Parts: sequence; C-alpha cells; structure tokens
Amino acid sequence: MSLQISAIPSSSPYLGTGQVIERRSAGYHPSIWGDHFVKYASPSTSMELKFLGRVEEQIEELKGEVRKMLTDVVDKPSQMLHLIDQIQRLGIDYHFDRDIDEHLEHIHKRYSQLDHGDFRGDDLHMVALIFRLLRQQGYDVSSEVFNKFKDSEGNFRESLINDVPGLLNLYEACHLRCHGDAILEEALPFATTYLESFNESKVSTSFAKQVSHALKQPLRKGLPRLEARHYISLYQEDPSHDEVLLTLAKLDFNLLQEQHQKELGKITRWWKDIDVPRKFPFARDRIVELFFWISGVYFEPEFAEARNILTKVIALTSILDDIYDVYGTLEELVLITEAIQKWDVDAMDVLPEYLQAYYKELLHLYEEIGNEVAAKGRSYRLVYAKETMKRQARAFFQEAKWFHTNYTPMMEEYMPLQLTTTGYGMLATTSLMGMGNVVTKHVFEWSLSGCKIVKAVETICRLMDDISSHHFEQKRGHLISSVELLMKEHGILEQEAEKELRKRVNDAWKDTNEEFLRPTAVPMPILTRVLNLSRAMDVLYSDGDNYTHSGTKLKGYVTSLFVSPLPM
Repeated sequence: MSLQISAIPSSSPYLGTGQVIERRSAGYHPSIWGDHFVKYASPSTSMELKFLGRVEEQIEELKGEVRKMLTDVVDKPSQMLHLIDQIQRLGIDYHFDRDIDEHLEHIHKRYSQLDHGDFRGDDLHMVALIFRLLRQQGYDVSSEVFNKFKDSEGNFRESLINDVPGLLNLYEACHLRCHGDAILEEALPFATTYLESFNESKVSTSFAKQVSHALKQPLRKGLPRLEARHYISLYQEDPSHDEVLLTLAKLDFNLLQEQHQKELGKITRWWKDIDVPRKFPFARDRIVELFFWISGVYFEPEFAEARNILTKVIALTSILDDIYDVYGTLEELVLITEAIQKWDVDAMDVLPEYLQAYYKELLHLYEEIGNEVAAKGRSYRLVYAKETMKRQARAFFQEAKWFHTNYTPMMEEYMPLQLTTTGYGMLATTSLMGMGNVVTKHVFEWSLSGCKIVKAVETICRLMDDISSHHFEQKRGHLISSVELLMKEHGILEQEAEKELRKRVNDAWKDTNEEFLRPTAVPMPILTRVLNLSRAMDVLYSDGDNYTHSGTKLKGYVTSLFVSPLPM
C-alpha cells in the first residue's frame, strides 16, 4: 500500500481549525464486526439465568468427578502426568490449580526415584512430558535428562524417529528451554525435522492433526483459550477420550464464552459511544480484536473487571499510537504530550478539537478506573497506571520527533525507546489494576523496574512487530525499523536481518522461561499475565500483522472464541 496524503478541510468536525493541513493516512480498513456484539450487552432473562444455573451445577458435579480421578492415580505417576496434561490441554486446569500444584509438587519430590513401576525412564514420551509439566510449574529440572536418548557419538538415537508421540513431547518440551539448555537447542531441530516428515498413516487422524497444529503453534507460545478450543475437537475424535473430561471442557468453554460475549457487548457499546469512525477516522477501529487480545492475557471468570480495564486502556492507547504515528502534526504532538504529563482537565483548552475529544476520553476512563479500585481500597494503584501512561506518551513523542525530523538512530539508541513504544510495559503494569490481593505495591514497583520478563515481552513485541509490518509501515511513512537498521549497520540482506531478530526473540523467550523458575520474584499469576502478552504477540504476529489487517486469521479466532459455541 502506497503512502496516502490527505488534505483535510479545517472545518471538518473534530479535526481542528485554521489552515488546511496535509496529513498522512495509513488507509486502515474499517471494523469488520461493527455492532455485532452489542446485542450481548442486554441483561439476561430469567429463563437464561435458570439455564445458566443448571449448567453451573452440572459443571460443579463434573469437577468433583475429575478431582476423584486425580486422587485415584496419586500413586501412579505416569497416569497422573497424562491426566494433568489432558486437563491442561482441554482448558479446564484453572479449576484445579491447587490440586495440580500439589500433585506436581509430590511428583517433583520423587523425581529422581521415578524410574520404576509404571514410569519408565527410557520412555521419551514420559520423560519429555514430566520435564515440560515440571518446568511449566516453575521447577528447575535439568535438561540433561535427555542425554540418555543419545548414542555413543552424541547424536539423538535414530530409533527415536519412529516414536512420534515421544518426538511431539520432546518438541513441546524444547519451548520451555532456558539459556544454557544446549541439549534442547539440539533437540528442537531434530524433533521438528522428523515431525514434519513422519508417516501420517501410522497414527490416528486426530493425532496427525495435533502434530500439524503444534508445528505451527507450540503450546508454550499459544493462547490457552484458542489451544483449548482446538484440542477439544481433536480429543473428541480420539476413541479413548474420557467422557467426563470432554463434557466438562465443552460446558465450561461455552459458559465462559457467554460471559465473554456479555463483557464484549458492554465494551462495544462503550466504544460505540466514543464514536471512533467519526471523531478519529484515521485510527484503527479494532475494539473486538483488542478484547480478544486482552482475553488472552486473562480469560478466567474472576478477571472480568481486569479485562474491562485493560481492554479500554489498550483501545485508547491504540488511538493514541495512530495519532502519533499517522495523523498528528509535530506541533499537535507537543501539545498532547504536555497535556498527558499534566493530567489536568484545564490542559484541554490548548488542544485542537480532535485532541480535546481524545483527551476527554482518556481522563474520563482513568477517573472511572480510579473509582473502581478506590471502592476496593486500592487507590494507590491509579498512581502507577497514570505514570506508565505518561511514560508511554513521552516515548510515542520521541519516536514521532525522530520521524518528523528525519533522524535515523543507531540500533543501540533505537531499541530502548522502541521497547517502550510497544506499549507492552505499560500493559504489563496496567494489567495489575483489576487483579486481587495477589498484587501489592511491591509488584507495581517490580513491573516498573525494568525487570527481565517485562524487557523480554517488550523485545518479543517490538521485534515480531518490526519483522511482520516493516514493509507496510515504510510504504506509508514511518520511523525506520530494526530490520532496516540491522541491514544498514551490518551491510546484510533483509533475510539475514530477520534471522538475527528471530534469534533475539528466541532469547527473550528463554529469559521469560527463566523468570518462571522458583523462587520467583513475584507470584506466578503476575508472571502469567506477562507470559500471556508474549503469547498474544506470537499468535497475532507470527505470520504478519493480524491486528492492523484483522480480516485475516484473527477473524476466525474471534469467531471460535466469541461467536460459535461448541456443539454438545
């Protein structure tokens, strides 16, 4: 798409007064959802509530049966691990967090003595499974356990290529690797190569589909709800599936979908009241896609308030990004940056009309958030949320200033600023606003301290964004990206630059995995929010910018999570 320049008449509503100003336009496509979800905002009828009550009762009964299943295999480690794996893949593990934690703690204590009974230490499938489940849980188990699958020459044994379930578990385990896990660096291309070429006729159709999906989206980098939706259908095709697990997964998925639909309906109505297409026609109209993004950060029922807060914040940040990136003049950007630093309604007077409209919405949203957290005795949180938004505006302005003055930074100057402009540090901090007592002042200070996992998520976001969208952005007029900077500074081709940046993304994932190893700096639920931000990036940007160009696979994701229930 070529750069479009539009001369906007000064008399146009919400677009300022004075002389005609030439403005850039990215030509973003309009919302593909429109008012589709507004219908869900209406209150539930008594009939609907009665039906939901019956479903909730059925879910509670099934949860009791699953807890009994876990108790029944407490002395059978391989069966326990298999059951936990099924529960997690089906997306119902959040109901059994405490149970799973206790069972895995028990298994970890016995880890070194497990090579007996129903658990065979020479079974790649089981060794890789226990490694992945324990690493996910934060246990620093050694990857050296995979040395036993090598031959005398230090290569993985040729006989393993026929063990497709083992290779799949090895492949998934490799995505939990940290710095120094050299054997997993070797294992990943080994497992990938043979999984890409195995004989599908020798396994079930559902398992072949599972392998194909994993190669595109490994579990560690996938969004839990999407992965659950995909796996439930495969699990149902497996003749050995457990009916209790399947029924619970389906009922739970559909019940949660109804809650998300209602939340999305209310947020869509809020967005409609802002009137983005008229007041901010230059901006991406993507409220549904942003709710999908944030439901990836936390999908669980108890995080409804947190989802509401973070979706609205990311929505207004997306408009602000387009103001700085696409529409505003440098003079206007100075004004809006100063106004956000002051955070005072009186600062609105000097702004052009379209920025007054934006600033009013921003102040109103944070006032609303402040009232919500104050009602729970957590007023201190608003200070952190405002500060991180002010920092976001300053970073957006510096980036815009570089662009408008034709300044080309060096890579070492580019990255610190561009990590902030991703907005992911701001979102990581703001994601804490609607959470419960697990969040303390210490956690907010930690999130703003430049900690390793937040830097990692910003790095993943920045580099994946640059790789996927630099062609589009350079055509419409944008600051040089890390791809072009590497090419220029090192005299390399685009493909080589992208390869180097993907290596840095992989290193950031290792940093993320290391932050989960016990003892952790903050509680696991906090780290999980940041992990899920990285997962959202992998899902949305691994093959292009599916947020900006949302009529792509993202439309299918939204449909599967918020439109189409699972057939019972």
